Amino acid sequence: MKREFSAGGLVHRNGKWLIRRPTPNPEYRGNLGWSWPKGWIDPGENLETAALREVREEVGVKAIIKAKLPTMKIWFVDQNKERVMKFVTYFVMEWEEDLPEGFGEETAETRWVTYNEAMTLLAHKNEKELLKLTAGTLS
Repeated sequence: MKREFSAGGLVHRNGKWLIRRPTPNPEYRGNLGWSWPKGWIDPGENLETAALREVREEVGVKAIIKAKLPTMKIWFVDQNKERVMKFVTYFVMEWEEDLPEGFGEETAETRWVTYNEAMTLLAHKNEKELLKLTAGTLS
């Protein structure tokens, strides 16, 4: 069984959360609904560095890590019909500043939403569960 590792962030600012919708392309294998920014861990990166980079690239903001959330384990079958076990680690982050270059080409749209809006818009149940775990992580 193949294994993959990703990291990302739940970015918070003034009572709102930053979510994204990916840009459709033939190589993207995920859901095109609203989600948290995340991506693969590049060689030489640790979880925190990868999560901060993915937040910069996918939603165009600089953020500060406030807390680590439990790592999720996801199973799926890839394009080659191989079973994959993927580990995804998210961090709760506080927005620091918008980047002048904005978000990258992998993202079609970003949106600041309330907790309740995020619970409605997020495409995956496990991503909604992560949001529930953020209570008490921000001061």
